[in-house]
Amino acid sequence: MLGTLRKIVQEVNAAPDLKAALGIIVLRVKEAMGSQVCSVYLLDPESGRFVLMATEGLNKRAIGKVSMAPDEGLVGLVSTREEPLNLEHASEHPRYRYFAETGEERYASFLGAPIIHHRRVMGVLVIQQKERRQFDEGEEAFLVTMSAQLAGVIAHAEATGSIRGLGREGKGIQETRFLGIAGAPGAAIGTALVVLPPADLDVVPDKSVENIEAELALFEAALEAVRADMRALSKRLAGQMRKEERALFDVYLMMLDESALAGEVVKVIRTGQWAQGALRRVVSGHVRRFELMDDAYLRERASDVRDIGRRLLGYLQQAHQQALTYPDNTILVSEELTPAMLGEVPDGKLVGMVSVLGSSNSHVAILARAMGIPTVMGAVDLPYSKLDGIGLIIDGSRGEIITNPGKVLCEKYAVVIEQDRELSRGLDVLRELPCETTDGLRIPLWVNTGLLADVVRAQERGAEGVGLYRTEVPFMIKERFPSEKEQLAIYREQLQAFHPLPVTMRSLDIGGDKSLPYFPIQEENPFLGWRGIRVTLDHPEIFLLQTRAMLKSSEGLNNLRILLPMISGTRELEEALHLIQRAWNEVRDEGTDVRMPPVGVMIEVPAAVYQTRELARMVDFISVGSNDLTQYLLAVDRNNPRVADLYDYLHPAVLEALLRVVTDAHAEGRPVSICGEMAGDPAAALLLLAMGFDSLSMNATNLPRVKWMVRQISSQVARELLDKVMQLESPQAIRSTLQETLRSLGLDRLINPSAAV
Repeated sequence: MLGTLRKIVQEVNAAPDLKAALGIIVLRVKEAMGSQVCSVYLLDPESGRFVLMATEGLNKRAIGKVSMAPDEGLVGLVSTREEPLNLEHASEHPRYRYFAETGEERYASFLGAPIIHHRRVMGVLVIQQKERRQFDEGEEAFLVTMSAQLAGVIAHAEATGSIRGLGREGKGIQETRFLGIAGAPGAAIGTALVVLPPADLDVVPDKSVENIEAELALFEAALEAVRADMRALSKRLAGQMRKEERALFDVYLMMLDESALAGEVVKVIRTGQWAQGALRRVVSGHVRRFELMDDAYLRERASDVRDIGRRLLGYLQQAHQQALTYPDNTILVSEELTPAMLGEVPDGKLVGMVSVLGSSNSHVAILARAMGIPTVMGAVDLPYSKLDGIGLIIDGSRGEIITNPGKVLCEKYAVVIEQDRELSRGLDVLRELPCETTDGLRIPLWVNTGLLADVVRAQERGAEGVGLYRTEVPFMIKERFPSEKEQLAIYREQLQAFHPLPVTMRSLDIGGDKSLPYFPIQEENPFLGWRGIRVTLDHPEIFLLQTRAMLKSSEGLNNLRILLPMISGTRELEEALHLIQRAWNEVRDEGTDVRMPPVGVMIEVPAAVYQTRELARMVDFISVGSNDLTQYLLAVDRNNPRVADLYDYLHPAVLEALLRVVTDAHAEGRPVSICGEMAGDPAAALLLLAMGFDSLSMNATNLPRVKWMVRQISSQVARELLDKVMQLESPQAIRSTLQETLRSLGLDRLINPSAAV
């Protein structure tokens, strides 16, 4: 059956439209299962009825005419039960309904499977047979598998609009939603422009050449052309991006250097291989090695290598990409967006981006956040190649894409987008004002930083310190471990920029979805594996060198705080504290006069939640990492779009854990802060304030919004709101209560745009 299934899937995927795909499925399934009838019923959203849309075995004149409600017939029963129905004699079932026009009275046996996509029943796939018989488990499993395949086909047809006209009234489904990963916040309405790769390296054949010098000259010309393209794109973006962010284009230029990818291609050409074949061999080798490492950061580097290879091949083939026409309000869509694609869009045209591959750590996602362009990554179910010219709404805050949006939805989002712009302009006046409630409760707002460009944005928005400086960022943009001197210079720059405000530097936190190209970590389950403090304790030479650099960088400034990630018990903390003490002694012995900085521990795993008091006694402060804590408490990978809707920091279990951490930390006299997406959510920030968190740390973009919200409410109202939501049993109920309360107080201006529509 597996071979048959594979062939059917290939044939269905090659179908030009939904009607053809349905015809292929009913024909091939009927043949594969040796039944007399195979039919597909699809849900018409306007009538709410299941309509016969394709059949082999029943009267084809019944197509589009026969229908039944969810509470009618066996098809309706399959849809409401959301599971297969296997009957030896269908007509004896109390839900059996007879349709004379189908001729189905001749068929006794019935097997139906629901067609479900993202929890939504879209239709029912049915097979029937004259003889009375029970279909066996293998046949049932085969039909369920085909139903799952058909669900994807129908969803893609909805997205591209090809399903229209198939309903009884010729209207069909207008709007379809797809989930991806939140890449850059904000919403956008526009027209999809699909960007396909300029050249296909995979189809380049090997070819021997005699004139090697001519091939080398050809390759060198292509190199210069692509280098010029990269410099021009970087220059064009100079007005929109800071120097540090444009440095991502330097990654491309480095790969074009003779000591890197370009040099390897030259070596292959000198063996007698033509330039295109040599390029394919080198690029494919690099991409394959990166992808086999199964690591998020390295997958993004594979994307960069692949993009460079395609651009070089385009020049080698002298097949310049046909000039694209960028419509107003362009939403760039591609299988794999790259920074170069972003830079090619004319000024003022780009409003949003969607990438099928990639994560929130992608270079293009980093740039999108810096430039304020709403972006969705990891939209794996999106039929991207068929979306060109189709209207889209994207929600970069929730990672949602809506294809073929209706007029009403577009109008709602347009209002929200404009309100968001006005609000952002109005929040600028808050920079010098304190973050305090109407009854005088102060709560410092700190920022999360990584890139040097984050410093300016944080200062422009009135940050009172750095709650999380991600030290892994400087490590990730280098080709080797940075030296102590290099690290010292980077850390000193951060400390000086914020002095005398505190800067909390997290020790190297790699593993999970963050890795280094020169220090690959290969694991089947990286999020539960070798990451954070586990890596650096196993490599004390890395930890000691970094700690020495941090300590030396704070000389004369004394605004450094050191934060230890992924601590799951007291033994790890004891080892880390011992190494910090050792590094401090070494630095002092060398003549550097620095005092021991405050040391804190991150509460990110459930084990640490239950040991907060023990951990707090050993350190100076506690910091909760809300992103990872939510992920581990709920067992949900936040970078996986298939379970993205289950990741919710307003889950009652998360709120209970946070309240426990604050209570236990304060019981030991230790201040406790929180960093992550939750701290930057204005509504959630009110709950954190009420719980007693001493500071909140967030993306600089969200800081004015949180400050505005805090300044509109009293601490007493915030505590009453917390008491109310702590009695609720689901994140949906909690979110709804938050929104309704804020609306009743006239404070709904900062509710997430997607919640408003």
